[in-house]
Amino acid sequence: MSNDKLQRSYLPMSETAYYILLSLAQIRHGYGIMQHVEEITKSRIKLGPGTLYGSLSKMEKDKLIAVIAEEDRRKMYQITPLGREILTQEISRIRELFHNAKQMEDDPHVGN
Repeated sequence: MSNDKLQRSYLPMSETAYYILLSLAQIRHGYGIMQHVEEITKSRIKLGPGTLYGSLSKMEKDKLIAVIAEEDRRKMYQITPLGREILTQEISRIRELFHNAKQMEDDPHVGN
C-alpha cells in the first residue's frame, strides 16, 4: 500500500491505533502495550486481546510496526519510521484541534 493510501486509512486515527503506536515508541510485547495504555489513560481505555492483536497484525502488515524479537513466545514490537511519521501527523492534527478548542474557550464572546 502506498504511503498516501496508508495516511488516508489511518488519519484521523482511532484511539486504539494512536495509543498502540504511542506505546511502541519503546519496545513492548502485547501485554506490555495493554498495561501501558491502561496506565497512561488512567484506566479509561482497556484494550482487549482481540482488539489489540487484530490491530497489531494490521499495523505489522502495513509496516507501521515491526516484530523485532521473540522472548518466551512473546513477540516484541517497535514502531517503524513510517509508523512514527503517521503518528507525528496525528499528533499535529490533535495539536490543531486542541489549539482551536482553546481559542474558543478563551474567547469571551463565545457562548454569551
